[in-house]
Amino acid sequence: MLTHPLLRLPAATRRLVACLALLLIMVAPPGVVGAVEMTSLYTAEVPLDPDAVDPRPAAYRSALAEVLLRVSGSGVFSDPELFDLLFPNPASYVVQFRPGEDDTLWVRFDGNAVEDVLRRNGQPVWGSERPLTLIWLAVDWGQGQREVIGADDPERRDDEARTIDRNRLLRQRVLDVAERRGLPLAFPLLDSEDLARVTFPDIWGGFDELVVDASRRYEANSVLIGRIRADSGQRNRWTYHFAGEQRAWTGEPELIVNLVADMLAAEFAIGGDATLRSVELSVAGINTVDAYGSVQRILSDLNVVESFVIALVEGDRILYRVEAHGGAERLARALRLSGLIEQDRFQDAPFPADSRAAALEFFYSP
Repeated sequence: MLTHPLLRLPAATRRLVACLALLLIMVAPPGVVGAVEMTSLYTAEVPLDPDAVDPRPAAYRSALAEVLLRVSGSGVFSDPELFDLLFPNPASYVVQFRPGEDDTLWVRFDGNAVEDVLRRNGQPVWGSERPLTLIWLAVDWGQGQREVIGADDPERRDDEARTIDRNRLLRQRVLDVAERRGLPLAFPLLDSEDLARVTFPDIWGGFDELVVDASRRYEANSVLIGRIRADSGQRNRWTYHFAGEQRAWTGEPELIVNLVADMLAAEFAIGGDATLRSVELSVAGINTVDAYGSVQRILSDLNVVESFVIALVEGDRILYRVEAHGGAERLARALRLSGLIEQDRFQDAPFPADSRAAALEFFYSP
């Protein structure tokens, strides 16, 4: 006879878990640090051919292609034969549509059905919880006009209106690509706190450690720093910081934002052929109801996690048994993104590790 894992715990432990669960219902846990939930991954608005007898089939195909670019990366999107093989009838996945402005069609697809096709055919799926990328963009417009592009434009005199317009256009170019890729992206506020910590020379001169440090207030895990010299033959210079690593690129903003999206999709999208493995996860620092709720929320929201159960509670530590796509390494990367702090793996661990399961040890800090 099968027994639920909680029933195999000592009575005192079961009472503690039950109490925490009850309190969790009454106290809403905070969200995952550094992650943004994308709620419109399965909608797209595409042009309609005004000359076609029935323009909707072509529009459905274009809209589904845009959706696949967001949720699975560039693989299926850039391979027409694979697209037609997996989705021979895009209309069958449409759950809602309506006319848009300027001869466009807004379409919403059945996300679960699309994901099922991708997974069954070994294609990656990137979930709705995605890391926030903060972009610091320093622009040399020429003739001594240098500035950092912020989330909004400060008030200017009438003779400075052109500066507002060109900043807005550049910012929108970046945001349009990020939206197309389903990439959460934000510009800094450039308020007094930002301006006290980061200046144009800091960005232009490559003092990235100052910029990355100033980015912590935004709880961004991914930081993109750009240096653009307008009306010049010199290449735009970019540095990208993620998971303790740094990359350097050159190119137009659209290219760079696509590179960031490709990197993050490769990191966090789960392939349909990813092996499901059992992982023992010990999380310390769970000494309040909020901490318990936050860790439960983190595990529930991770795309890599198929399921998890509590195996043991001792002091401020909880041992979870996690079924994870891709195993311990994939789970560890996702947990680091979520804000948990990785510890040395089960050195002097308080729990006996099951030799059949990989083991991870993390620490929760609010």
